[in-house]
Amino acid sequence: MAEVGRVAVSDPGSRLLPGGFWAAVAVWVERPQVANKRLCGVRLEARRSVSLPQIGHTHPGPSAGPEPERLAEAGGCGPDAGPGPVWRSLDAGPGPGPTASPDQGRQEAQGRRQPEEEPGEAAAAAATQLSGTPGQPGKAAAREGDLPAADLGALWDVFAQSLAGDNREVLAFLTRSGAESPPEGRRELDLVLRTVIPKTNLHCPLRGPRREMVLQDVLSGAVTFLPLEEDDEGNLKVKMSNVYQIQLSHSEGEWFISVLIFCPERWHSDGTVYPKPTWLGEELLARLARWCVESRQSGFKSTLSLISVMKYSAAYQALKEKYKDMVKVWPEVTDPEKFVYEDVAIAAYLLILWEEERAERGETARQSFVDLGCGNGLLVHILSSEGHPGRGIDVRRRKIWDMYGPQTRLEESAITPNDKSLFPDVDWLIGNHSDELTPWIPVIAARSSYDCRFFVLPCCFFDFIGKFQRTQSSKTQYRGYLDFITEVGSACGFHVEEDCLRIPSTKRVCLIGKSRTYPPTREASVDEERTRYINSRRGCPGSPCSGGPALPPPGAAPSSAPGPKGHGALDARPAHTAEAGAGQQGARAPAEGLWMSGFQPREKAERLRNCAALPREFVDRVVLQVAHLLLGRSPAGGSAQAWNRGVVHGRVRIRDWREERPRKKEEPEAKRRPSSDTFKTRICWFFAHHPDGCVLPADCCPFAHGPGELRPAPRTKKKKPAL
Repeated sequence: MAEVGRVAVSDPGSRLLPGGFWAAVAVWVERPQVANKRLCGVRLEARRSVSLPQIGHTHPGPSAGPEPERLAEAGGCGPDAGPGPVWRSLDAGPGPGPTASPDQGRQEAQGRRQPEEEPGEAAAAAATQLSGTPGQPGKAAAREGDLPAADLGALWDVFAQSLAGDNREVLAFLTRSGAESPPEGRRELDLVLRTVIPKTNLHCPLRGPRREMVLQDVLSGAVTFLPLEEDDEGNLKVKMSNVYQIQLSHSEGEWFISVLIFCPERWHSDGTVYPKPTWLGEELLARLARWCVESRQSGFKSTLSLISVMKYSAAYQALKEKYKDMVKVWPEVTDPEKFVYEDVAIAAYLLILWEEERAERGETARQSFVDLGCGNGLLVHILSSEGHPGRGIDVRRRKIWDMYGPQTRLEESAITPNDKSLFPDVDWLIGNHSDELTPWIPVIAARSSYDCRFFVLPCCFFDFIGKFQRTQSSKTQYRGYLDFITEVGSACGFHVEEDCLRIPSTKRVCLIGKSRTYPPTREASVDEERTRYINSRRGCPGSPCSGGPALPPPGAAPSSAPGPKGHGALDARPAHTAEAGAGQQGARAPAEGLWMSGFQPREKAERLRNCAALPREFVDRVVLQVAHLLLGRSPAGGSAQAWNRGVVHGRVRIRDWREERPRKKEEPEAKRRPSSDTFKTRICWFFAHHPDGCVLPADCCPFAHGPGELRPAPRTKKKKPAL
């Protein structure tokens, strides 16, 4: 056993510790990718309460499972130490099986940011999950199926039996005591079984997911990680060489966190799931210490909480490799890397979401879609190329649309919410940064057909008409707007789910409406409730309008059952009653025309809001006037040799280019020196207009000091757009 790192944590008055320690541990247990960027995430498979054996108790207790196939002769640390206790394959044959625990469950939990994730918020969210009700499996985890679910009770029973026998050193390590000082009395510990999922890399051999048992001892302030490995016969055993522990201790009024490794001389690092001991003792320990005293609360869901993380990781890497050349030929003025990889990530999420939906519904036909406010159309192009029939609609055509080809259907048209803007034959409506259409998308989906669903990724804050304004200062504007869109979806009769995407954006929360809160026979009456809700927002500065509780979802009476999960016919047929017919067709607006007067779609011509379109002569005159104003207010009596920098109340001055500025460490080399192509291609402004001339000598100034130094500007070569 060796301590590979120890750090002091400042917490005067113990206001945050030890609770903050367990919040920080929760991040490492639930969301290790926040610290280890080579991981995709984890899947929590099961949890239960266990107890450590006492000396003299050679059997774990009445809940003991089957006898182990074999036990290591020596489970301690040393060059000749054998493997940990072995448990037979998960698919063992008939016989007395291990006792099933009611606390077993599986749950996926992911970090909030990558790379911009807030670890303080992740700590708060993960702590909530770890302290939540056991035995409640997550939705995505129930659909994983990539790895068989290990029986945590049987795994622990076998391991506990070895602790009471030959693995006394391990028992001492777990209890933070000497090998001859067993724990006094029996106390309950929290045991979690998790699967650590590394990132998929197409250029390197795929390292498969690894399982670990995580033992948390709250009373002693220690959490121990027990990695599991399989032998050739599929038997699971503890990988004793990679057992490590994170401890919290208090000594002489000071808190300390330390990392200990059970067998440091046998530690095996694969660079991904099992980092080097120095990384654990330095990088991880520093992050844990910082997270311990962060008290920020999270108001958002876990990242990728509604889908399979392993499937998403594989899909994202495949799509990224397939569409990476789009970055090279991007014809728009926007940042290609941000928009390309963001749309690739959104497409990967939707593809997995729809794949799992088809499995739930027992269908094989791929879902159709319409992307409202599709912008550059890349998301439509990817989804269509991956086999989903659909189209995108936007008020303004983009240059890149011509690059996609005829198989990508993009339409230049304004969408106005009315009875003609419905899509009864479409499965999903998408709103990816759809601005003023965002609150209307749940309404359009609800009225298109009973089986139409929606996915929105809100960005700019719009109400049904005009800008959205929050009314609750206790929430951020972003959180308040998400709650408003959720309220709209609920008022339209949807079960609204929230998830966080893994995209390079600060607006990463998506809202999904997959099912209804009412049966299809109530469509007409529910649509009347929708209309009343929309009208209640007229002239409302925020949400909810009256500051009171949100409207209950339509059809939320105890007698109403949720809508069927089966995929109904998109082509409507006559029904026996008006309400049944409305349930299949989707209710139309009560009257012709707009659903709410005053809605203004986005202008077709994008209005510039900066100086890019101003005449160059006008800009030059303004710059010259400001410079003369500064120079005219310079203090009198200065040195005759001093270069005039000008001043306004001592705060505004012209930069002296002889003074070197501290450069950012991460600044690329290309920005540290002037480009040779543009060197001396423009007249120096200071040489032409400053009364003292340029402060730099001609050979040091990148601009031309007079026409004699002027070089012709290089011609920019335009790349031909080609895929």
